[in-house]
Amino acid sequence: MKFIYTLLIFGLMIIGFSQLSSCHNNNLNIQTAQYAVNGQKLYRTHCQNCHGAKGEGLGKLYPPLTDNKYLTDNRNKLACIIKNGLSGEIVVNGEIYNQAMPAIATLTDLDIAYILTYVTTHFGDSDSTFTQEEVKKNLSNCTK
Repeated sequence: MKFIYTLLIFGLMIIGFSQLSSCHNNNLNIQTAQYAVNGQKLYRTHCQNCHGAKGEGLGKLYPPLTDNKYLTDNRNKLACIIKNGLSGEIVVNGEIYNQAMPAIATLTDLDIAYILTYVTTHFGDSDSTFTQEEVKKNLSNCTK
């Protein structure tokens, strides 16, 4: 009887894990998944206090990170926003935000690639990786 009970629990665990993994985009490749996992840790440390655990933002103070159009249209600017901060009005999900975002100058290019991969794959609808090379290139084109 104990063997049947153990087998049943094991089977339920396998079903549960497979359902959890199917809840998100199955098109993520291994590198993208690894970047997103590392990015989640960094996001929690550096971004979550203002942008929320689910990227929902904070009222009219801090914009959500769930606007796919904003993320896509500004892909080449996102690294600059993280590294150098942002001031002035921006429009996200049709709402105007004008709260300054502080720079996080201590993050490496790879850290930024991790964070952006996490944000765009978990809060947006992307299934691609922000590479370290892409971030480096985008940072070299930042306007201050």
